[in-house]
Amino acid sequence: MQERLLTAADLGQGYTVKPVRETHHDDVTVVGCPALQKLGGEAAAGGTLDFPRRASASFAYTGGADSEVSEDLYSDSARKLSAGSRRIFAAMASCPAYRVTVGSTPIEIATEKAPAPRLGEEQWSQTLTFTVNGRSSVVKQTAVRTGTVLVVVSGSPGLVDAHVHKAVGTARAAT
Repeated sequence: MQERLLTAADLGQGYTVKPVRETHHDDVTVVGCPALQKLGGEAAAGGTLDFPRRASASFAYTGGADSEVSEDLYSDSARKLSAGSRRIFAAMASCPAYRVTVGSTPIEIATEKAPAPRLGEEQWSQTLTFTVNGRSSVVKQTAVRTGTVLVVVSGSPGLVDAHVHKAVGTARAAT
């Protein structure tokens, strides 16, 4: 799966590789979104999807404004990728606003479906606004299933839009 990931060279000048942080959230509580409560706190806190094969890359862009973009690839049968992705995106989109508490930190989250590029067999996209201690940040997340690979690009909305086509193309082209 690693060979299917974007590299800093694929993205262009101004990008550096960031270490990928593996996160596991045992102490997450979801309030105000029953569909996400059913999936568990890991899904609500932006945890990884539950597929057997996974690879990740994360990048910082320093060309003018400090922004980030990350890519996660998952592999499984097309049927399992489709069902799992559809379930989590539907759950997140079912609640326009909810609260997640990670440890003792409350995070207000607002979600909104976004247009997804017509790539692959299936695609989903959303913007999430996270508010912690009065400070907000916006993250876009776009997922594309192409065959037995799910490509998820997340980060600054402009960077996601700029690189999702390349991410899907790279995932398809690698053998």
